[in-house]
Amino acid sequence: MEFTKVVLYTADDGRARFREEALPLREGKPQARLSPPLPAAALQLRMSPVGFRSEFHCTEQPQWVFILGGRMEIGLQDGSVRVFGPGQHFYSADRLPAGSVFDPRVHGHCSRQLGDEPLVTAFVRE
Repeated sequence: MEFTKVVLYTADDGRARFREEALPLREGKPQARLSPPLPAAALQLRMSPVGFRSEFHCTEQPQWVFILGGRMEIGLQDGSVRVFGPGQHFYSADRLPAGSVFDPRVHGHCSRQLGDEPLVTAFVRE
């Protein structure tokens, strides 16, 4: 059994991309499989109102993002988007490449709230 970890990362060309990684669930019992313990330093909750939209930005510190309520759209520089709803997640690690100066036409991702209910998220930082 495995958990699919959706990762938002910075590719070699400096642009944000998505990939999926398998996280093995080798611990626990057959009826409740667990991953190995993962590092966590802080939990932060956020509520974004209807109409919320961010500019392009990079993740400062890698973190898990769990959608608790509402819907979140993540847009990439190549025009692709991915929508996450309640119970879904992604691991945000699209950091600015070392030695780079942020260019909103190249780096990062943007996000926005979708639909008629606020976006509620939990951020778990390493």
